[in-house]
Amino acid sequence: MTTAPDFAAPWQFDGVVRLTRIGSSFVVFTVVVGFAAINTGNNALYIGLSFMLGCLLLSGIASKSGLKHLVVELEGVDEAWAMRTAHGRLRVINRSRIWNVRDLIITSNDLEAPLAVPLIGRRSEIVLQARFRFRRRGLVHLSRIDLYTRYPFGFFLKKRRPRLDAEIVVFPRLLDEESTRERFRTIEGEQYSSNRIGAGTDIHSFRDYARGDSLRRVHWKKSASVGRWIIKQTELEAGRAVHVVVDPYRPKDVTEEAFEEMISDAATFLNEALRRGLHTTLSIRNLTIRSDRDGAAATFRALALLEPTREPVAQTVDRDSVIFTAGVVGRESGVGA
Repeated sequence: MTTAPDFAAPWQFDGVVRLTRIGSSFVVFTVVVGFAAINTGNNALYIGLSFMLGCLLLSGIASKSGLKHLVVELEGVDEAWAMRTAHGRLRVINRSRIWNVRDLIITSNDLEAPLAVPLIGRRSEIVLQARFRFRRRGLVHLSRIDLYTRYPFGFFLKKRRPRLDAEIVVFPRLLDEESTRERFRTIEGEQYSSNRIGAGTDIHSFRDYARGDSLRRVHWKKSASVGRWIIKQTELEAGRAVHVVVDPYRPKDVTEEAFEEMISDAATFLNEALRRGLHTTLSIRNLTIRSDRDGAAATFRALALLEPTREPVAQTVDRDSVIFTAGVVGRESGVGA
């Protein structure tokens, strides 16, 4: 999801072509020379008028033909978080056999700042390091990108919007560090040491199977009785594990902003837990994802793509689960750390 930029540069416009200040002065001067040539019949003025009209024509043809053959492709974007700078790469290809393109400006609603390209030679390409800034989480369709150039004489500012079709998964917005310390200090690992899930011998609790679990930890009798794989959790593991449950239910009296704030709360909590070296388990509807710091992309991708529901959703909650619901952040029991 994209929105319009907060401000536009003075040279940005919605049309296809616009006279620059130099171009306006040149056109006025051309008209003056034309009147003078007609009134006096001076051959030198006619030659000057022809030269000036030829420059205007060449400027229009060169800029239009140069932009016409430019192709822009998104090579990729590194890990993208809402309202944070994401680094990516744009490939610009000039397929023209005749025209070089100079002084090219590339803009987009999702670019943090315009990109300037001094020169793209004919039948060549260039890879640009770009900085993106996405305003909302979710699947972003990058389809709008604008190209501007004043080439070759600066009389006209030409614009073209090439076809671009790319999708980027933007992770939820993370809260600032001060808010993180204040609201999520409960996952300090030193506070919990006994009667916790861990690599011991005594069974602490049970939970549903999640991707990455070893079959050695399956409790076969309980799995057979309920008809699905159940994992046994032993003592002490909770010292390094956090189970987060995100409720996708959005009541009618909860605004979209409040729901998005809840998703940001959950993402920030998980990110802080992973930063401290904890193993996390995220439960959303019928989806359970376990991850550590090196494999957390699937966890945040699930949060990024989570859509609110209008009906309550039943989910399995352990006694140590951290529960996030729209408008309320709660902790049912304790948080292992």
